[in-house]
Amino acid sequence: MKQIALYLVRNPVQYVRTFFTELGSMAAFTQAAVISAFTPPYKRSITRRQMDEIGVGSLPIVTLTGLFMGLVLALQSIVELRNMGATSYIGRPIGTTVIRELGPVLSSMMVAARAGSAIAAELASMAIGEQIDALRAEGSDPIKKLVEPRLVACTLMTPVLTIICDFIAFIGSWIVACQVVQISSFFFWDSVLEVLTPAFVWGGAIKSLCFGFVIGVVSCYSGMKTSFGSAGVGEATTRAVVLTSISILALDFLITKIFIVTWW
Repeated sequence: MKQIALYLVRNPVQYVRTFFTELGSMAAFTQAAVISAFTPPYKRSITRRQMDEIGVGSLPIVTLTGLFMGLVLALQSIVELRNMGATSYIGRPIGTTVIRELGPVLSSMMVAARAGSAIAAELASMAIGEQIDALRAEGSDPIKKLVEPRLVACTLMTPVLTIICDFIAFIGSWIVACQVVQISSFFFWDSVLEVLTPAFVWGGAIKSLCFGFVIGVVSCYSGMKTSFGSAGVGEATTRAVVLTSISILALDFLITKIFIVTWW
């Protein structure tokens, strides 16, 4: 960390130049990937395989995340609502928090940690083994064959996993509410359904869709642009997870701001 700090102090211009160069390279990569996703021929078989690996493979960790998220939210909500004598309405804060924020963010981060890192490591290994250069030499487009299926799979499967995470979170909260505070199941689900308005549901779905797209782009870019050497795969994997997590949090703030002004 000390060396990084000294580098930033001594070479601020070089750091800024490198940042914008990398940002422009990622923007060009994203443009090429999006154009490829809407241009035939489509790699449907590869995309289905990637959807299975990303969706089914990430299902256990997303399920556990949703369960413990719901349990903790219920316990914390009980402590606050008990002081106001409003424990019967515990479903309202839980529903709002899960649908609008924690559900999309936490499930997307779990997908980034599990599937995004795997994508970056796989593509980095192919880049170091010169398999990507071999594809270019034989006339194939690496973006079309490698990036497009993974990008489409991440974009489509992240909202599905988010819905599952939200449902499991509600189940966990319901268990705590009924067992700890002895709240009626009717009152719990009735208060949850009160906040499940179309605006909230669509807001969470749009967030998870954007997060899935970011996971696909950043993970593929980190893997494709890796440096050669034995440490290249590890660096690409770490960079993918860190950049994806930061991007998800920043994008969550931006989308929430837009929804509050225009929709919510």
